[in-house]
Amino acid sequence: MSDAKQKILLVEDDPGLQKQLKWSLSDFELLIASDRDSAIAQLRRHEPPVVLLDLGLPPDADGATEGLAALQEILVLSPATKVIVVTGNLDRSNAVQAIQLGAYDFFQKPFEPEVLALMVARALHVHALEAENRLLIARQSGAALKGLITSSESMLKICRTVEKIAPANVTVLLLGESGTGKEVLARGVHDLSPRADKRFVAINCAAIPDTLLESELFGYEKGAFTGAAKQTIGKIEYANEGTLFLDEIGDLPMPLQAKLLRFLQERVIERLGGRGEIPVDVRIVCATHRDLAAMIREGSFREDLYYRLSEIAVSIPPLRERPGDAVLLALAFLERNAKEMGRNIRSFTADALGALEAHGWPGNVREMENLIKRATIMAEGNQITVDDLGFKADQIGNLPLNLRQARENAERMAITQALVRSEGNIAQAAELLGITRPTLYDLMAKIGMKQS
Repeated sequence: MSDAKQKILLVEDDPGLQKQLKWSLSDFELLIASDRDSAIAQLRRHEPPVVLLDLGLPPDADGATEGLAALQEILVLSPATKVIVVTGNLDRSNAVQAIQLGAYDFFQKPFEPEVLALMVARALHVHALEAENRLLIARQSGAALKGLITSSESMLKICRTVEKIAPANVTVLLLGESGTGKEVLARGVHDLSPRADKRFVAINCAAIPDTLLESELFGYEKGAFTGAAKQTIGKIEYANEGTLFLDEIGDLPMPLQAKLLRFLQERVIERLGGRGEIPVDVRIVCATHRDLAAMIREGSFREDLYYRLSEIAVSIPPLRERPGDAVLLALAFLERNAKEMGRNIRSFTADALGALEAHGWPGNVREMENLIKRATIMAEGNQITVDDLGFKADQIGNLPLNLRQARENAERMAITQALVRSEGNIAQAAELLGITRPTLYDLMAKIGMKQS
């Protein structure tokens, strides 16, 4: 195990108290700031898990306005940081206000070194536990939904939403572009529900002709129409006690919308040509890439049906808005395809990875899956190249040359923004970026930015 001391930030303007606290907390690496600006700079640079914050900071050393403002800024920048505020004997009201604003704890001057050290150690322990818990939740959220591969926060949040709604017997509407993984999430709702051991039945409302869709959903009796040689149950009845996934619900014809609405209200169906009502216990999960609100305004989708279907609505972001997922998915698809095809291809070239990240993915995950399968077949070496991916020149013309250039582009943007916010002041820009002024000068020289 590492012997490195854990970092703690002390925000205190009294040199005597700085020395006293440094001695009392000798088991930790104490970073010191004497005002709010330097505290924020240290926070950006070192990201300490615990901050000891004196509420009496200049220019309001006798009050608490500056300290409370610093507390709020710290928690906005780093919500997980544990802030322990330092107060005087007669300052309990400000301590209570600080706790209300999100401070972890407080201690009063004069303090007992052993008690303070114990409080800091406990705060570090809680911070570590919370970080571990967030990691476990993220891993479990990604793993709980079979077939879903993601590392982006937006998709992990959706996974957590699915975990919450799956046990409840509510109708779920999944909204998102084609190929974003709506059926994977629908299966996740089923797999995490009490109906997991029953059937999951899927039907694509856009893939079946209107004339056949009614009999496909509701079934029919023998002789109901020409060719109806025997009684046939529909998808709704077949999914009894399980989950029915209605994909592309926005393509459901108006007459069937009325019939589906009646089923959702009464929970009974009538087969075509039948007379008796058949009770069905099924959970409905729907999905569409269409703008249902616009369709309601146009009169092509029933508003009352929309409210029945969207007891819980989940919007799924497209692949282009899920940072890091393109490369993660590409590697997963490559591993699977290479194994299935018996090919010794394990990676992508650097320019191929750059192209994957830069591509807009209008077809989302489905487009990615097909592209990687094709590239696995076409690749001549043991790495997939840009040519193997089949991207056109105009699709990759604006890509950075390599990771170094991509990093320089990101650094250039961050430095430019910091200089604009600081009105060209190098020292302030360096603080905003969490680096030293010489480091900022070096970065500016490296990427060819002129120093004003």
